Amino acid sequence: MSKEPVHIPIDGVLDLHTFHPGDVPDLLNDYFQACLEEGIFNVRVVHGKGTGMLRERVHRLLERHPGVASFALASPESGGWGATLVELKRPKSS
Repeated sequence: MSKEPVHIPIDGVLDLHTFHPGDVPDLLNDYFQACLEEGIFNVRVVHGKGTGMLRERVHRLLERHPGVASFALASPESGGWGATLVELKRPKSS
C-alpha cells in the first residue's frame, strides 16, 4: 500500500492535526523551506492544546532549527497555547 503525497497549501499556516507525530520534524523543515520560497516569513503552527506533548515537541524542534529566528505561543485570537507563531530567518541578500 503506497501513501499518496498530501498537498499542503503554502499560506503561512501549518495545521499538524492530520499528521503522524513522527512526521513532524520533516514536515516542519519542508514547510518552512516552501514558505521561504514563497516569501513567507511568519508561520503559524497549529499543534492543538491537548496534553501539550506535541506543543513541547514542536518547541524543542524550533529551538534547534537553524532557519527559525524566533517563536512564541500565539495570542488568544490566533489560537492561544494551541498554536505557535514562528518567525523564519530572512535569506541574506547577495
